[in-house]
Amino acid sequence: MDTTKYIWMDGKHVPWEKAQVHILTHAVHYGTAVFEGIRCYRTKRGPAVFRLTDHMKRLMGSAHIMGIKVPFTREVLEKAVIDTIRKNEIEECYIRPIVYLGYGKIGLNPVGATINVSIAVFPWGSYLGEEGVKNGIRAKVSSFCRGNVNAILDSAKTAGNYVNSVLAKREAVEDGYDEAIMLSNDGFVAEATGENLFIARNGHITTAPNALVLEGITRDTIMELAADAGIRVSEEMFTRDQLYLADEAWLTGTAAEITPVREVDRRAIGEGKPGPLTRRFQETFKKIVRGEDEKWARWLNYVD
Repeated sequence: MDTTKYIWMDGKHVPWEKAQVHILTHAVHYGTAVFEGIRCYRTKRGPAVFRLTDHMKRLMGSAHIMGIKVPFTREVLEKAVIDTIRKNEIEECYIRPIVYLGYGKIGLNPVGATINVSIAVFPWGSYLGEEGVKNGIRAKVSSFCRGNVNAILDSAKTAGNYVNSVLAKREAVEDGYDEAIMLSNDGFVAEATGENLFIARNGHITTAPNALVLEGITRDTIMELAADAGIRVSEEMFTRDQLYLADEAWLTGTAAEITPVREVDRRAIGEGKPGPLTRRFQETFKKIVRGEDEKWARWLNYVD
């Protein structure tokens, strides 16, 4: 991976290579960490972070669900993100804040472990590749499904929850696909391993309800843009065969941005290429994050 010079750790900037934790850090053993993925984009006015406050609110919400008392306010962490981008003199980057249970306690009872916070910023291109963004990706329905809603509390972006996604992602890649589509415990389409999923049919857009998926920031962005354009969006459960019959499908996420799905389980989605709604949202999204659409300027936090 590409590196930068400094990482923010518990209130201080430390050199990248010295941003280390003890081997007995609680989160290393049990996945007891919550995190966010955020992007900073290059604009004519300099670097700008997309929906920073919304991401940090979700981070604090994840910590609350996990019973972790973050030792910094949301405002302090937002400022730390801006300061870290500025200190690294980087114009475009991926941002990874993480709150984790640290050293001091081993065993499943976390009481007594320290609570630490770090923020890293570094270059990272589109998660599913520029070719995927342009022409669409191939996906498969995974043999792994999402867990029961009361098993791991999916509304929290918790590190340990992502073992499920790692298994599904590796299976998909080893089978020759780009990504995996996850079904719920009841067999309905939920999301991909690290992205939300939308389908469109006859001009009507559908995405899985909040109860089945992580409430994605990019997902919310698409829903707001659709509503503003008068396009109907439903949050409802849908099946695997309804996915096959979609005119269009696309994934949304901070890392993946808006990535078309051209094929699922060797079945073409629509015409087997990105559709008009997908392209429309991609173009609008690109203008917004680049600071070229004043209507949505409230979503950008400029570094300078």
